[in-house]
Amino acid sequence: MKLPHHGRFDYSPIVDRPVFDWPGGKRLAFYLALNVEDFAFGGTMGHTPTALGPPPDPRNYAWREYGLRVGIWRIFDLADELGLPLSHLINSTVYDRCPQIVARIKARGDEIVGHGRTNSERQGDLDEQREAALIREATERLTCGHGARPEGWMGPWISETAVTPDLLKEAGYSYLLDWPADDQPFWMRTRSGPILSVPYPIEINDSPTMLSRMQSSTDFRQMIVDQFETMLRFSEKAPLVCGVSLHTFVVGQPFRYAQLREALLRIVNHPGRDAVWFTRPGEIAAFARTLPRGTLAGSEG
Repeated sequence: MKLPHHGRFDYSPIVDRPVFDWPGGKRLAFYLALNVEDFAFGGTMGHTPTALGPPPDPRNYAWREYGLRVGIWRIFDLADELGLPLSHLINSTVYDRCPQIVARIKARGDEIVGHGRTNSERQGDLDEQREAALIREATERLTCGHGARPEGWMGPWISETAVTPDLLKEAGYSYLLDWPADDQPFWMRTRSGPILSVPYPIEINDSPTMLSRMQSSTDFRQMIVDQFETMLRFSEKAPLVCGVSLHTFVVGQPFRYAQLREALLRIVNHPGRDAVWFTRPGEIAAFARTLPRGTLAGSEG
């Protein structure tokens, strides 16, 4: 039996790959991905801590809005306190509505990653022409508002069509975060040449952990610590990427923020931190592109 296959990459066991170091001889690349998302009032799509209500559903809209008005500012301050870089997976409509957030991102020198126009829509619902228009519009707005174009992309809701990697490559993107298939970057095929996949944490992610699976904030704290410490140990054999995905309206809530802070304090003060590269996905992708052919999966040909 032959199963349908995407054709984007071949199977590659991590134990069969060459060993390399991250910059400075580091073994574990650690990054924080902050989802900065904007939602339509009256829309029927969006995260919720309870149940979606009938439109206009002000309770859930306002809970999400809390992330932009309050939660993100606490996360900015925490990252400043701990000296941690951030990568912002940001909807382009935030650039129209929240100039203070844009200014703080610029002042910190953080990376932006294209995250569509709004999380009130999914790319997977669109035909190729409309998806290309969505990518183009979001990219142009982010580039204009930030002064530099984003190099990476993750679709709203991590949603893709069959041609999304092709469209992203053709739109000038060098990496994407939609395929959580590995602990190392790997190269994917598109109709216009290769694009790099950078590991993104689908489970060490506050939204599915605490909103979908209804696990506690203390569970999430322990998950972060366990993931980091175990991957740090695994990285002695092979260089790895450890990411943590956050949402402004989830860990921006004070009781969850407290647990996030405890987890990050544990990481930045860890006795093994000298082996850790505190970085961003774009820097991981840039370094990955300098590695010799055959080092990363998908670069053999």
